Amino acid sequence: MTKTKIGLGLAALGRPEYINIRTENSTDKSEEAFKKNTFSVLNEAYKLGVRYFDTAPSYGKGEAFLQEYKDVNNHSDLILGTKWGYTYVANWKLGFEGKHEVKEHSLEKLQEQWEVSKQLLPKLKYYQVHSATFDSGILENERVLNKLYQIKKETGLHIGITTSGANQKEVIAKALQVNVNNEELFDSFQVTYNVFEQSTFSILIDVIKQGKDVVIKEALANGRVFQNEKFQHYNETYKILEQLSKKYNVGIDAIALRFVIDSLNPTYVLSGASNTKQLRENIKALTVELSKKEIKSLKSLYSAPDFYWQERSVLNWN
Repeated sequence: MTKTKIGLGLAALGRPEYINIRTENSTDKSEEAFKKNTFSVLNEAYKLGVRYFDTAPSYGKGEAFLQEYKDVNNHSDLILGTKWGYTYVANWKLGFEGKHEVKEHSLEKLQEQWEVSKQLLPKLKYYQVHSATFDSGILENERVLNKLYQIKKETGLHIGITTSGANQKEVIAKALQVNVNNEELFDSFQVTYNVFEQSTFSILIDVIKQGKDVVIKEALANGRVFQNEKFQHYNETYKILEQLSKKYNVGIDAIALRFVIDSLNPTYVLSGASNTKQLRENIKALTVELSKKEIKSLKSLYSAPDFYWQERSVLNWN
């Protein structure tokens, strides 16, 4: 029996440009237009039964939009998640050259961003290290870990990490060993997992067995699950996804999301919808159930993590 619920991530809603290969672009890139669209998507999501909303300071105005939505609507059953560690620096400049977000896992950055993010309380449930890596030293930084522990004790929040990159599995394993005052620090893990990137499957099963929460992001592989002539090496995957799409009379996005649900059964899988149409199509994942044979077929289509992440690294922001 599946327990997975669909949540909504705001990565594509709070800023005018994001990593995605799809060509559907809004003509109006103003902050006002994005705010109006974000509220439209949030309202539609709530109407469709979505209760978990996930954001970050680096999602442009995503955190501010969600804060305002929370205050205006005052829904009693909202569950919110945010992150710390990245700062949005593109400042709404279209075609911004260079990195749109800058990573910093320092105590000072944690303190700075927590002062803003804590305004999402009491609806805030998940407070996550944004893209924990070995390079940033976050999992060994005692000052930062102690501060996160303090926040956890004072608020009752689930402290988590998000992961990206070819060594997600190793980072998760390391995070599971982090203890402060003889207590495990991390309660939740937000991880990239999809038909192409399946390297975390076994460790996520262990995480779930331990009673920790697992949130899956990028279930559509930044749009790469949709047939695209630039990715001929995925033609076999596209063929199978198309067959399943026709069989169940839902979009390929719903099949890709359902693969995550049926193969892993995480706590949440995030829709990254940028408009209400995409959201409604994503939600259809809850209306189907893949057979064991179909899951096995899709599981056989995985890519090597190094290849997957190298390919992702060269995708354009649009």
